[in-house]
Amino acid sequence: MRTRVGGRRRPRNPLRRRSDVVEAWTTVLFTLLLFVGAPLLGAATAWWGYGQAQAIVAEQRAERRHVRAEVVERVSETLPTGELGGQHSYRATVHWKAPDGTRESTTARVPSGARDGDTVDVWLDSRGRSVPPPSDGAEIWQHSATVGSFTAIGTGLTVFLAHRAVRGVALRRRMAEWDRDWALTEPQWSHRRA
Repeated sequence: MRTRVGGRRRPRNPLRRRSDVVEAWTTVLFTLLLFVGAPLLGAATAWWGYGQAQAIVAEQRAERRHVRAEVVERVSETLPTGELGGQHSYRATVHWKAPDGTRESTTARVPSGARDGDTVDVWLDSRGRSVPPPSDGAEIWQHSATVGSFTAIGTGLTVFLAHRAVRGVALRRRMAEWDRDWALTEPQWSHRRA
């Protein structure tokens, strides 16, 4: 790596080893990968994750149907069993009218505050079984941001560890070069024969 300064060549530094030059260039490369490559890869992965999540939600919306159902009775008198839309829920038998006018029923999760006779939103699959509602826009964004963040963090960590490994190899090589050169120089200083 020779440069011209003011039209003249800079003299070669006798203390600069090849490992120093390799380490300097790999530091530049790793810095670019860490601060440019990792965020770009994270953003690309987030964009891909967003598209995948949208496809899954579209599939969920096509497979599931929404009905307004009346709570008939609680299945058990146990404590709330899970969460539905961020609030506690329990299982209850619900009735609703099908598009053909027949009365249908199933067991579904309903909000814990729902009483017999209340009308609640229920999502059903193609067989009429209760299923969770399709994911909303916030969940899609949360999913894509999580995927992108973990990709960027993982890439950054990988780049950092690779940089540490290259620096370790360069340091060992540099020390071996110094030992070899000292073995040649030391006898001249101490006037000993090798």
